[in-house]
Amino acid sequence: MLNRRNFLTAAVGVAATAGLAACAKEDGSSTGSSSGGSKTITLGFSQVGSESGWRTANTDSVKAAAKEAGFKLQFSDAQQKQENQISAIRSFIAQKVDVIAFSPVVVTGWDAVLKEAQAAKIPVVLTDRSVESDESLFVTLVGSDFTDEGRRAAKILEKVLEKAGHKGKVKIAQLEGTTGAAPAIERAKGFKEVMDAEHKDDWEIVVSQTGDFTRAGGKQVMSAFLQSNPDIDVLFAHNDDMGLGAIQAIEAAGKKPGKDILIVTVDGVKDGFIAMSEGKINAIVECNPLLGPQLMEAVKTVHEGGKVERWIKTKESDFMQDQAKDALPTRKY
Repeated sequence: MLNRRNFLTAAVGVAATAGLAACAKEDGSSTGSSSGGSKTITLGFSQVGSESGWRTANTDSVKAAAKEAGFKLQFSDAQQKQENQISAIRSFIAQKVDVIAFSPVVVTGWDAVLKEAQAAKIPVVLTDRSVESDESLFVTLVGSDFTDEGRRAAKILEKVLEKAGHKGKVKIAQLEGTTGAAPAIERAKGFKEVMDAEHKDDWEIVVSQTGDFTRAGGKQVMSAFLQSNPDIDVLFAHNDDMGLGAIQAIEAAGKKPGKDILIVTVDGVKDGFIAMSEGKINAIVECNPLLGPQLMEAVKTVHEGGKVERWIKTKESDFMQDQAKDALPTRKY
């Protein structure tokens, strides 16, 4: 997989492309001309889907930022299918958009279509998720350090266990994100790094399975977890929505989420904070979905032939249960 740490210092320049989309059909999110009478930038953007509250906030941020920047946005929802994203990217190439951006469903299988974009001299910007591909085929990644989010989840779990007064062995259930997706792979990796280095003798992941980043998936898989492992101490969910679904399953099993089973999730959507304020989630590692402004700035720079960092990082925080009520009124998503 593409190494995100290498993104911190390297930079590349990409020449601006000339053509605008000649026959693109707008979806209601397209915008007017750029300020100062300059040529309008046409951005083709392919979103993963709408599987979670995080994704909805991310889509809203991209659309709002494109409108604010005065870009013409061609938006496509892949409905969590790679073939839909590849089709959308090929459509953007045919439309001769100025820049293509997309959040990859999975990490592999992009070389062919990215080479087509390169041959058409259309720069590509990744958002949110990375890919396993030749790094010359895209310009930059605008997003989070998922491996570090996994590490932070493990470190905040230490505080949760201490606060709960838990002693002895810790049996952990893990709800993984979509199989093959960068956040699922990297969050699991980061969590295991800390677990193996600092808790090899007292922490054990007893069961781990994908819930596909959805609330329904989290509920279904957690129900199965509780049948096979009724003595689980902790749930680590790769996103809030799976954690929220798991809460339903835990309550249906007659247990108290946040007490009988301690819960740590990743994202920080408002529904997650509500559950945390109710004592049902113990801690959340934030993954900021509001990437729109950073993405549009990168697109503008790339289009103008400027240089951008290979990895444009987002700023994030961690939250314990007792912070939830104070943080709720200020949540933007």
